[in-house]
Amino acid sequence: MTITQTVEVPADRRLIIDVPHEVPTGTVIITFTTPQTVKKRMVTEEEEIEYINRHADELNREAMDAHSYQVPLWDDEET
Repeated sequence: MTITQTVEVPADRRLIIDVPHEVPTGTVIITFTTPQTVKKRMVTEEEEIEYINRHADELNREAMDAHSYQVPLWDDEET
């Protein structure tokens, strides 16, 4: 049986744990782990340009589709 509970450890490092009734009485093992933080790698300018070039046709199709829904904002504009 595994029960996960996230707690905030105070500065004095003391915790009072309310144990759920599902946990049997007697000896149990409590494991403390620090949360894993996921750091997303930054994309370099070269990688971004390569991605845009690789998907240029699809991006252009989407842009032209969105453009086809545009309407003139002023009377003197042509479509």
